[in-house]
Formats: sequence, C-alpha cells, structure tokens
Amino acid sequence: MFEIDFAEFPSTSAAASGRFFERAFGWPVTPYGPDYTDVRADGLTLGFQSAAAEQTRAPLVTIRTDDLAAAREAVAAAGGVVTKEPFAFPGGRRFHFREPGGSELAMWSRT
Repeated sequence: MFEIDFAEFPSTSAAASGRFFERAFGWPVTPYGPDYTDVRADGLTLGFQSAAAEQTRAPLVTIRTDDLAAAREAVAAAGGVVTKEPFAFPGGRRFHFREPGGSELAMWSRT
C-alpha cells in the first residue's frame, strides 16, 4: 500500500505557518517544538520545518507505506537514489529519495 498523505514545506516560522492555517481554515495544529509544526487538513497533513539545517529546497511530498524496508528496495530497484537513510521521527520512520527526474520525496511508515 502506498498513499500520499503528507507534504512538508520549508518555513521561516513553523509556529506562524501553523497559526495561519488554523486561523484561515480551522485546521488543527500540532507543534513539535519551536522548529516544526503539523497542520491536519482533510485527508492530508501539512508539515512546516523552520530549522534551516533540516529544510528541503522545495516542498517534500511524503508517501505512507506499511513496509518501509520493501519500499526502500522498490525505490532503489526502480532507479531512485536514497538521499537520507531510514530514521526515526515522532510517529514513525522514514527515508528520503530522489526520483530520476530530480525531485526529492520521502517514504514513511508508522512504528
């Protein structure tokens, strides 16, 4: 199973980004410290990263899977390049990869 359910954006202020979406649309916000905030939209969660060292250059689309190891193998077998090996984060584990056209995405699973 593969499902796009998350998109992460670089932000100059994760808290301000979260407050905006909460005020504008009433979407619930979950802060994970001063540099990261999740905003739960209907069917999609938006993440806002303000730690410069952790930001991607562009929005990062994230795909959920039930089997992270098998997904990593499938990405590599299809010609993708893993740019960040699997790591833990609040709620699960994920890895980042670049598809042959150059876009970076992430794959995650719950722990």
